[in-house]
Amino acid sequence: MPLRNGYSINSTHADGSEDDEPLIESDAVPPRCCSTRLNLAILMFFGFSVVYGLRVNLSVAMVAMVNDTDPQPAPNSSIYKTCPLPPGTDNTSDAFRQPEGIPQYPWDSETQGWLLGAFFFGYLCTQIPGGYLSGHYGGSIFLGLGVLCTGPHPAHPSGCPAGSGWLFALRALEGFGEGVTFPAMMAMWARWAPPLERSRLMTLSGSGANFGAFLALPLTGFICQTLGWPAVFYICGGAGCLWALFWFLFVSDDPRTHRRISEEERDYIINSLGPQGTGHGWSVPILSMLLSVPLWAIIVTQMCSNWSYYTLLTSLPTYMNKIMHFDLKSNGFLSALPYLGAWLFSTLSGVVADLLIERKVFSVTAVRKIFTLTGLLPGSACLVAVGYAGCSHILTVIFLTLTSTIGGVSASGVFINQIDIAPRYAGFLLGITNTFGTIPGVVAPIVTGYFTEDHTLAGWRKVFWVAAGINVGGALFYTIFGSGKIQPWALTEEERAEAEKKRSTSIST
Repeated sequence: MPLRNGYSINSTHADGSEDDEPLIESDAVPPRCCSTRLNLAILMFFGFSVVYGLRVNLSVAMVAMVNDTDPQPAPNSSIYKTCPLPPGTDNTSDAFRQPEGIPQYPWDSETQGWLLGAFFFGYLCTQIPGGYLSGHYGGSIFLGLGVLCTGPHPAHPSGCPAGSGWLFALRALEGFGEGVTFPAMMAMWARWAPPLERSRLMTLSGSGANFGAFLALPLTGFICQTLGWPAVFYICGGAGCLWALFWFLFVSDDPRTHRRISEEERDYIINSLGPQGTGHGWSVPILSMLLSVPLWAIIVTQMCSNWSYYTLLTSLPTYMNKIMHFDLKSNGFLSALPYLGAWLFSTLSGVVADLLIERKVFSVTAVRKIFTLTGLLPGSACLVAVGYAGCSHILTVIFLTLTSTIGGVSASGVFINQIDIAPRYAGFLLGITNTFGTIPGVVAPIVTGYFTEDHTLAGWRKVFWVAAGINVGGALFYTIFGSGKIQPWALTEEERAEAEKKRSTSIST
């Protein structure tokens, strides 16, 4: 195994395959505790907490913003009846009354579905450009500006009186700004994450999304009932601006340019990544990417798994309110429980995945597939079980929590696979996969609104069955076609020349 500056570097073959052996010997790894790369992951964690808090607060605030004037469904049979009130729950109209002077709006179920999906119309537009530019210039400026672009949030309260169309435009504009955040994160880790630490660093930073949803959902319910729903948007917008200040002060695109990193850690990161730890320049192999089966495996699987994720993210508070009849404060707390489990399990899965790879228990490919299947298949079964829990409030909360908790395991599977198959292009690839993966964010709330316009258990059962079936299909597709090996089109000229030289030497001997 060749050495570079004392570090063991993984050998890459001409066909794009790689040896399943550690890139860095364990005794050469500088301490992770308080390291610059860990500090970067923690700061990203809080950044994505803010991003997802801003993304989901409308889901709960919508309950307070809308007059509950929808007609009750006809009780044709027991399956079509809504559930009784939980014991001790005050679900009268007074429980949803806003402080004096706070307006409410007569938006029907279909309008609410469009408003909940509006964010993703803008979000779709900047994924690929954001990933491409982040891969070329570095991701820190784009990630920072993406969070800072939550500026439209405080404008929501003033925009609502102008009609649902104005609110739709503001949410789309917010999504436009945030669309660059995840591709920028991936582009930064392509330059910062040593291969044997990719899973834990990326799942730690990305788990901020689940943590943000966990905090935002109950806090939004509390704020709506105490201060009124407009305060939610002012507070969340301010949090985004505060985080951006710390981000621009302490973060650098590359370990080579960071002012406070130790020389030992800088050399460790640079040498472990080799030529792949640099920007990709202006040209990218678009045709090879389009023909790459492992890339399409990521695209299809992320689309499928995101359908159930976005269904719960945008519509779960409505289900808790219209079907289970939890009051606004309980609604926010119970809607948040699934994301607490997902946060814990996704972070833990990153540590376990790295250990399995480092100790050569499984190859990178096997680890990604195992964690994807483990997260998606049992989670789908729990999602179906929600529809058959009927009016049992305890079972509903348990199954919903298990769905997202178990699903968090897949964070170390397909969701970080881009950096395995093409490290240099990881940000651009995430822009592509996330663009496709965001389509369910647009379609799922609309489909949910169509199935549930009468607010019946039967309609929601269809929602859960559709989401679970799509989830299973994605997991199976990835198991067949996924890969954790670097692809030939992702190799640098230096790596291709080195591989060709090795092959020529091997043939001659």
